[in-house]
Amino acid sequence: MAKDESAGAPGGQAGLKIHHLRPAPGAHTKRTRVGRGEASKGKTAGRGTKGSKARTTISPAFEGGQMPLHRRLPKLDGFSNSLFKISYQVVNLGRLGKLYPDGGDVTPEDLADRGAVRRGELVKILGTGEAVSGLRVTAHAFSAAAIEKITAAGGTATQL
Repeated sequence: MAKDESAGAPGGQAGLKIHHLRPAPGAHTKRTRVGRGEASKGKTAGRGTKGSKARTTISPAFEGGQMPLHRRLPKLDGFSNSLFKISYQVVNLGRLGKLYPDGGDVTPEDLADRGAVRRGELVKILGTGEAVSGLRVTAHAFSAAAIEKITAAGGTATQL
């Protein structure tokens, strides 16, 4: 007896095979080719009649003769070296006086614990306000006025 392809299928019929699958009728319609002669969708090819938009492509920036946005806005002068810019979180001496009324050790980690700065960023102490006596401040940067006021009040300013 010859080997039958439908041996394993129930009812003696051939099983469904992947190459038998086809899309449902009407599921795929052919792409409309516009601008290819006077037949279907020829002539104006969906562009309407006349005018600059019917004839060729125009710039997306074209605003119908109005001064375009890129020419209305002012040119930007200068140069920003933001790749090498160092930005600090600043804390004034007046704020340190409120956080440490009795003096003590001031570090960036301790300032972050008290909510004065964000953790893991550089801290700079500025000289606005009055310095409390006995402050031992450790930070990444100081202003000249801050160092002067801290040392005048009997504290120390140590740069990291």
